[in-house]
Amino acid sequence: MLPLQGADQFAELLQPEVNLGVGDELGDRDARVDLLAQIDGSRVHTVGSKHEGIELRFDGAGHRIDFAALVGRSVWLYPQHEALKDLIAARLAAGQDLRFGVTVSGVEDIDTDRPRVIATDAEGAAITIEADFVVGADGSRSSIRTAITGPHGGAFREYPFAWFGILCEAPPSADELIYSNSPDGFALISQRSPQVQRMYFQCDPNDDPNALSEAEIWDTLQKRVPGHELTEGPIFQRDVLRFRSFVAHELRRGRAAIVGDAAHTVPPTGAKGMNLAVADVILLARALDALLNSGDATVIDGWADAARERIWKAQHFSWWMTQMLHINPTDSDFDRRRQLGELRTIVDSEAGRAYLAEAYTGWPLGAV
Repeated sequence: MLPLQGADQFAELLQPEVNLGVGDELGDRDARVDLLAQIDGSRVHTVGSKHEGIELRFDGAGHRIDFAALVGRSVWLYPQHEALKDLIAARLAAGQDLRFGVTVSGVEDIDTDRPRVIATDAEGAAITIEADFVVGADGSRSSIRTAITGPHGGAFREYPFAWFGILCEAPPSADELIYSNSPDGFALISQRSPQVQRMYFQCDPNDDPNALSEAEIWDTLQKRVPGHELTEGPIFQRDVLRFRSFVAHELRRGRAAIVGDAAHTVPPTGAKGMNLAVADVILLARALDALLNSGDATVIDGWADAARERIWKAQHFSWWMTQMLHINPTDSDFDRRRQLGELRTIVDSEAGRAYLAEAYTGWPLGAV
């Protein structure tokens, strides 16, 4: 959804639904925040909230990771659906041809200079879009990915736990996010706005989100953050978020590429989902500018490798945060004690805290 000057036809296929769950945190002093802030009508600095650290909580005590002091950066908590509103409004205001309610069945001729998107519109009528380049930003069930990867798919991992998430009407329970490791499992005390809060606790992937009463939910959350009193309020949304990691083996073929959840998914523990998607698009926009406006294919030829380096760094960080903070149902007493030792190693070491702060706030984009 970035403007691309000079492109005759540019087809970007968007995921039809946006995950209203985790509010991703975007690194400050970073091209991703700069990009969103430069969009006409952007609300990242008004609706979003700036955070200069997080709290790691274990053994009943909190330990602040001070991003500003450690790496000179901060993060902006900005929900995905709010960012999408800004992007859609900006592109509509610029007169871009956005099609809503379109169902894509596939893409053809991607190895030529005029790939075609095959789809049906909201009324069920068949449509074909011929483009200079096709970008599949159509989510984890991408219809474009198969055309790019073929039968090879990608690298996949599923985790033996999930998050039970709620939205509630209440003021924040803490100034910054709390990542809590307790003997009963993980909890994340997050935020959505001054009036609405988002919180999660570790659960079984097959749990029914409607099986617990509000009192039971609050009891579970409070038990997971011992020593910190939560501010309770009416719960108006609840869901179970499964944990998966995935990276497509191929990100681009010919005149088609995939970005965001179509290309990769990460556990939400590291707040890397929207960060990676925005980084994909920034790097891809540079490559497409060179290809379509200057006839230079060198940058697009290197785009997938450049994107993949960042993707796997984010995959590692997300996995690392997940395994360090969650209780695996197969863990032994040794595993539990080793996990606490890992947490203690991080909070007791300036180098350990700095690594977490650097990875959490995001790596520089650099050149493709």
